[in-house]
Amino acid sequence: KLTDSLNNNIIFIIGGPDGLDNSIIKKADICIAFGSFTWPHKIARILLQEQIYRAISIICKHPYHRV
Repeated sequence: KLTDSLNNNIIFIIGGPDGLDNSIIKKADICIAFGSFTWPHKIARILLQEQIYRAISIICKHPYHRV
């Protein structure tokens, strides 16, 4: 199962318009970006949620990404 293989301590931090402090970035195992744009926090949250849902849908062979 997908959830059995996941670490229970997944944390997403959305930075401000100038990004995140290097001390936070250095502590991260993985860093992702939604391009070089500066997105409002509400939009960034929606983008993140949609990408997580899309990834899980693909892994579970749900046709979401084909519709």
